[in-house]
Amino acid sequence: MRILQLTPGTGNFLCGSCLRDNALARELRALGHDALISPLYLPFFLEGEPAKEPAPVHMGGINVYLQQKLPFLRALPRAVQDLLDRPGLLRFASSRASMTDASGLGAMTVSMLRGEEGRQAAELDKLVSWIAELECPDVIILSNAMLMGLARRIGEALDRPVLCTLQGEPPFLDALPEPYRGDCWRTLRERAGDADGYLAVSRYTADLMTERMGVAPERMHVVPNGIELSDYAHIDASQANAAEGGRPTIGYLARMCADKGVDELVDGFLDLRARGTVPGVRLRIAGVRLREDEAHVRELERRVANAGAAADVEFLPNVSRDAKLELLASLSVLSVPARYGESFGLYLIEAMACGVPVVQPNVAAFPEIVEATGGGVLYDGDAPAGLADALEALLLDEPRRLALARAARRAVTAGFGADRMARDIERVCLTVTEGPRARDLARATETPHR
Repeated sequence: MRILQLTPGTGNFLCGSCLRDNALARELRALGHDALISPLYLPFFLEGEPAKEPAPVHMGGINVYLQQKLPFLRALPRAVQDLLDRPGLLRFASSRASMTDASGLGAMTVSMLRGEEGRQAAELDKLVSWIAELECPDVIILSNAMLMGLARRIGEALDRPVLCTLQGEPPFLDALPEPYRGDCWRTLRERAGDADGYLAVSRYTADLMTERMGVAPERMHVVPNGIELSDYAHIDASQANAAEGGRPTIGYLARMCADKGVDELVDGFLDLRARGTVPGVRLRIAGVRLREDEAHVRELERRVANAGAAADVEFLPNVSRDAKLELLASLSVLSVPARYGESFGLYLIEAMACGVPVVQPNVAAFPEIVEATGGGVLYDGDAPAGLADALEALLLDEPRRLALARAARRAVTAGFGADRMARDIERVCLTVTEGPRARDLARATETPHR
């Protein structure tokens, strides 16, 4: 099959969705498919990728923004618009702006979801023309539901099935101010029939989005995320820690922001350290740190210093892939106590692949992943000392910690590789290409919602 993935880039920071989608494209090619992944809005920023000519960016972020704010600029000559889509310029622009703050993106999100009826309709037409110039794909995969505004126009113009991945939309959409939040969810429900199927990264996500978007359950396919396992095969943190008698080390691997709960982990660590029950315990915090995160991190550093724990806590921002692997190899346990409804948590299976058990709040997709792998423990996120208690219990019970580590490593190696993810998606792609009117039949059977 020829499979086209449309995935928003970030320009200047690592994103789990980008890593996941690019791993999927590589594995689909390994299965013999002609799989192309194209960045939207901004260029990709990937770890461990060799330097090469950046892929062309479609629906470039500068053009999309200007057409939202200054509608008369839609009449700019095509040559000028193309200049504004240059990857270098887009990467520079992304480094100077806040790309993750939902509070200022409401109107543009609504407009993008309205697709051919929105202010970026001309950009959508350019995208469709580009796809048509390719040897037409058999299937088009949208990276997330915020791209659902593309589905109708693409499906009708190309007469090809469109699939939509579901990975982390509710926290962003729910953070939009009204009336944009309500408008977005209403538009998603109205356009739910525009996709021929949905690829949810967890059962939690599938159930949530089935309800909130009004998708017929039979059109929802659960395909858990997978990672490329080869880089993790030589790392066994549980054995290294046991053999070397290393310091008990708690790790964090995610964006350094409040939504991911990095402050909750710092507080839990300081509580545990003050108890004195786990001698020598330390905390290593790694992950993306954006400009808008810097004040939060500085406050955490002050909190750590005031507790006299600066020598026991490391902040490792924007680490390379090699540094990430080094971090994972040093850990006794990993915890990312995300406050919002995490759709999966790629960092969990990255840690487990290295023999690192996890300690997570009993919310969102975390129970599902812990149950599937047997590689961690859950705690009551509402209990003030819940995280510190769970970390203490696991670090003091070495046989249990090692048993969880071994189970985690076995389960991820057996069932959470990117090759398995690609085979699962291959099966869904084959299903939706069986009949030329798959999308129309899906719409005809969609349960109406008022």
